[in-house]
Amino acid sequence: MDFFAQQARVRRSSRWLVALFVLAVLAVIAAVDVVVLVLIGYGRATEDGLGIDAGSLALISFGVLALIGLASLSRTLSLRGGGAAVARSMGATAVSPDTTNPAWRKLRNVIEEIAIASSVPVPDIFVLESEPGINAFAAGYTPSDAAVCVTQGCLDRLTRDELQGVIAHEFSHVLNGDMRLNIRLMGLLFGILVIGIVGRILMYSGGRVRTRKGNTAYVALIGLALLLVGYIGFFFGRLIQAAVARSRESLADASAVQFTRQTRGIAGALKKIAAMAEGSQLQAANSQEVAHMLFGEPGRFSSLFATHPPLPERIRALGVAYDEKEIQQLARAWMQPQRARHGEDASASISGFMPTMVAGAAVEASDPAPLPRRDRPMPVQAHAVSARVGRPGMQDMHAAGQLQRQLPDALMQAAHDASGALDLVLALAVGDDPRVRDAQLLQVDSSFGSDAAEGVEALLPALSILHPMLHLPLVALAFPQLKRQPRPRLMQLQQTLDIMVRADQRISLHEYCLVKLLRLMLTDALDPSNGFVPGMRRLRQVQDDYASLCAIVAHQGHDDSDAARRAWARAMHEALPNARADFVVPDDWQAAMDRALQHLDRIHPLDKELVVRGLTMAVAEDDHISIAEAELLRVICAALHCPLPPLLQHLTTFADEDEDAHTA
Repeated sequence: MDFFAQQARVRRSSRWLVALFVLAVLAVIAAVDVVVLVLIGYGRATEDGLGIDAGSLALISFGVLALIGLASLSRTLSLRGGGAAVARSMGATAVSPDTTNPAWRKLRNVIEEIAIASSVPVPDIFVLESEPGINAFAAGYTPSDAAVCVTQGCLDRLTRDELQGVIAHEFSHVLNGDMRLNIRLMGLLFGILVIGIVGRILMYSGGRVRTRKGNTAYVALIGLALLLVGYIGFFFGRLIQAAVARSRESLADASAVQFTRQTRGIAGALKKIAAMAEGSQLQAANSQEVAHMLFGEPGRFSSLFATHPPLPERIRALGVAYDEKEIQQLARAWMQPQRARHGEDASASISGFMPTMVAGAAVEASDPAPLPRRDRPMPVQAHAVSARVGRPGMQDMHAAGQLQRQLPDALMQAAHDASGALDLVLALAVGDDPRVRDAQLLQVDSSFGSDAAEGVEALLPALSILHPMLHLPLVALAFPQLKRQPRPRLMQLQQTLDIMVRADQRISLHEYCLVKLLRLMLTDALDPSNGFVPGMRRLRQVQDDYASLCAIVAHQGHDDSDAARRAWARAMHEALPNARADFVVPDDWQAAMDRALQHLDRIHPLDKELVVRGLTMAVAEDDHISIAEAELLRVICAALHCPLPPLLQHLTTFADEDEDAHTA
């Protein structure tokens, strides 16, 4: 299933979730009404009750509905902070981008590799330090506010390949839009369970609360009854979690294999879960609340309530044999003290990338990064681009590690430093012309002070020789530190960048891409709960915006107006063959592009595939794409929440890769 089909599936799952939630709420209300009727009879028998009519019963039902709704709303609002809020609610510890802890640095490097390969911002990283089991989860509303959290057991027990497989599994949830559904589910489930919480409070406080007749048992009985009703909510809650999660977990396992191009990583992690006494269990009190978003089951449940397929089934689905004797041997080995980790990469540096088999050939860490010449267009097959959206492969991840190796230490240190990240983003906007550069540095001084201006100037020599395809990955690496800045400072950053890129009275394509990408990421990160929501509109309803966007892209990629018109016509025919539109390039192309992207971001996921295919036709009319066009296409895909891997020249070879996903 490709990225766009996955997005459509998430939309269907959302509707299915709402339907299940409505049924669960109706069941809980009906159960409460039954409890009320029974207790009224008990009250009359003890001369402590009151009569009740249909109107009063309806009022009680409305009260229960209001309680469930308010509880769900309250829990949802508590998670407005996005993925980091979920991780902190679990008691997780944040991993600083500049950490010196070797295990945490290894985790950070694995996550950074996958983020760059996926063309999404590097997420916040957390560790559940008190959890010895092997588990992980990704949470958030969008990739820009995502958090990836692993247990200490992952760091202690998994090799780098296995950790990579687990993280790739979690990134599939990030890319496929599962995270937003997961957070919605957390809020809804809390509403269903709140009746049981109220019942528990009443039951345990029954000895301290008296009715007007002094009957404490009556209050305790009400509490017990509501507690039993709460178990109905728990029953439905677990069923909803299982219904939503199980199919997605199998897809995420398959996506991890497609990503890493080998099965030993994720299969090895699953085998260790099966072998260890702790398995994937979590000790956190609220672990059941996040059961549907975890890598493994947080406890032991019957198959009816399980949010994940059985471990043997998951392992066999990867094309790997499940042997009980092997599991037992692994269990005995882990019981031995100071177990040596055979094949584990002890290095926390990025150079520790382990050789992995890709399509039967070894991809060595020493291979040169495949960066194209700055002045030479890259060959690309237009039809292959949309197939790679949201589906990075092992070559993407290997190339991401190689890209990081080519980044100078000064730039890497700046990206991982709180103040350096801000300086780095500002430095990326500084031009080559000395007079323009002086004006831009004066603007930095005016906005952020002389220290920031000096920091920006110090980074310019390293940036001047940096390949342009490394600029956007640098922004992704710096983003975790950047979004920790106070909101007013980030607003000032956006205003300053707007002024800097206009210092020469024109905006280049590279400058537009830099500012647009950063603005997109910050918008989603600063207000995650109100960020991207999958749309319902169809492409034909916004065909004027699509035609305008195609005209801009074709014009930017072709000096000759006739060639641009031909490219535009191909793009229109690819997505809207029957549309009637004229080739018109807007005078203010930046504003027109912003407006078109905003409207196109709200269309149906399957129609977004048509948009990406059409735009690829526009930029690759001659089966080649320039670096500037590739970066523009990546930023457009980011604006449409359809992340595109960074190295498009690999797309000529990706078409045959999928057949080899299980060959390692």
